[in-house]
Amino acid sequence: MMLQVSVKKIRGTFELDAHFELPTPGVVGLFGRSGCGKSTLLNIISGLLDADSGRVALDDSILLDTQRRIDVPTERRRMGYVFQDARLFPHLRVAANLRYAQRRAAAVPFVTLERVAELLNLGPLMDRRTHALSGGERQRVAIGRALLSQPSLLLLDEPLASLDASRREEVLPYLETLRDQLAIPMVYVSHDFDEVLRVATHLVLMESGRTTAQGNLGEMSLNPAVRAIIGPDAVGAIVDGTVLGLDASSGLTRVRVGHGELKINCGRGAPGSKMRVQLLARDLIVATHPAQQLSVRNSLEGVVKSIGDDVDDSDLIEIDIGGTLIMARITKAATRELHLVPGLRVWALVKTASLRPHAI
Repeated sequence: MMLQVSVKKIRGTFELDAHFELPTPGVVGLFGRSGCGKSTLLNIISGLLDADSGRVALDDSILLDTQRRIDVPTERRRMGYVFQDARLFPHLRVAANLRYAQRRAAAVPFVTLERVAELLNLGPLMDRRTHALSGGERQRVAIGRALLSQPSLLLLDEPLASLDASRREEVLPYLETLRDQLAIPMVYVSHDFDEVLRVATHLVLMESGRTTAQGNLGEMSLNPAVRAIIGPDAVGAIVDGTVLGLDASSGLTRVRVGHGELKINCGRGAPGSKMRVQLLARDLIVATHPAQQLSVRNSLEGVVKSIGDDVDDSDLIEIDIGGTLIMARITKAATRELHLVPGLRVWALVKTASLRPHAI
């Protein structure tokens, strides 16, 4: 099961040359600086913009193949599209906006109006006019309308870009819920790495119209090109862990990462469930001996894999904690004084308060 995209398009002086694959179901984040071609690529996938050449296929369905002269019209591609602005019908109430998409759906329904209302908490909004909704509420309705078109692929073009921070935080949990509870592939465009972290399972990096790197989110979080975009304060590793249960003495949730364990303040997670944790390089402390008599609750044993130059006379230390890589930023003086070299056994210390967990 795969979404395959390989397309080219020239518009004036801009040239798009993009290629990626997404195992389905999953969420691919198209990530890059503004103007790199993310929205242009999304419009070609949807059929709203013609490609000069290329191929788009979803599982066994070929949607575009210029060599074979196949170009399925937009309305028959079964794609739901969520734009930056909600584009709701202002003369209709929320319920009527949703039922409009439901009536026009050509496919056999896989999700009902009742289910969409439950997933997006739209019940209290049904009788309201769209102009009376907040920005976050409008985007939730727009996502619901896209889902009720019964799409085989959901496309989201910076759906939170027009919202302030509090409204973004309002909508993001619903996107996570859709990812986890509906087996529908998504392509999510954003230049905000926090959004990508919360929603995506895979990342495609774009630069000047080209797809320059791709892979799962954990792998791509270590990519130097991604680090160059997100800036030094956001550099770190994204690791997927497994909830072990609650630590009775501390009330913290125990999460297995690599061959180590983290204690995280995130409420109760069901044992066996998956949790994504962001470990920022700036928050990690490196020790060459097991730590004792410290307030830090988390210590991950590993082996130094590599040492690279970083900003402000610092080094980035890659540490393998059992098939999982994390990164720590320390001064070059500390690297010298600790005699850090690849292959050395070390312990990465991290405060519970600095961990950023997200259920997946």
